[in-house]
Amino acid sequence: MKRALKWILLTLASLLVLAVITVGGYFCVKGYLMYRRAVERTPASTIGSDIRSRPGFVSYDELPDIYVEAVIAVEDKRFESHCGIDIFAILRALWVDVTTMSFAEGGSTITQQLAKNELFTQEKRVERKIAEVFAAFAIERTYSKEEIFELYVNSIYFGNGYYGIHDAAMGYFGKSVSELTDAEAVMLAGLPNAPSIYTPERNPDLALRRTAVVLRRMVQCGKLTGDEADRIQSQAQDLFADIPAA
Repeated sequence: MKRALKWILLTLASLLVLAVITVGGYFCVKGYLMYRRAVERTPASTIGSDIRSRPGFVSYDELPDIYVEAVIAVEDKRFESHCGIDIFAILRALWVDVTTMSFAEGGSTITQQLAKNELFTQEKRVERKIAEVFAAFAIERTYSKEEIFELYVNSIYFGNGYYGIHDAAMGYFGKSVSELTDAEAVMLAGLPNAPSIYTPERNPDLALRRTAVVLRRMVQCGKLTGDEADRIQSQAQDLFADIPAA
């Protein structure tokens, strides 16, 4: 009886592993084919020239250091060391998705987000996520980390119709990127996560809370001390006090 039960369990386990491998292989093939179609339309090598030709392009050297550090801390803390994907972030996101059944966590790196925005639709599909991984590897082979970062911040959506860091700085604060205060730079770093929610003109309270989240991540990453974060948060409170809710 025990031998028969053991045989049944081993058989079921083997079938489960086979099913996982089969389904995984199916989506990997579909994802790779989606990636190939995308790069045939828009090769990774042309993404840079396309974004750099857009009005208001801001080079990496023109970006305030605190803005760069804030974006990396809140979006992709291992950006400077990973190869395009962050295995730890993916596993963490998968755990959150499974345990909460929300499927809201993505674990995408800055490189993956650039690939998604420039090559694919925003539709949440398994094969698109896999295609995104192939594209991220291609982008990492083509561009330096600084180039990837500048392409990302010059193409993402900041809410209120503003695409790219130049338009966001001018639209929200009426100044160039290099003129941003620390509080303004940190606030902009937090917007792309959910621009329609954190837009300061519509939801100043939520924008302020998001700024606090970014500052907390920066402290955790060793980019700011607690006192520095408190100072910037105080600046943000003064800044948002002057922005009436829509």
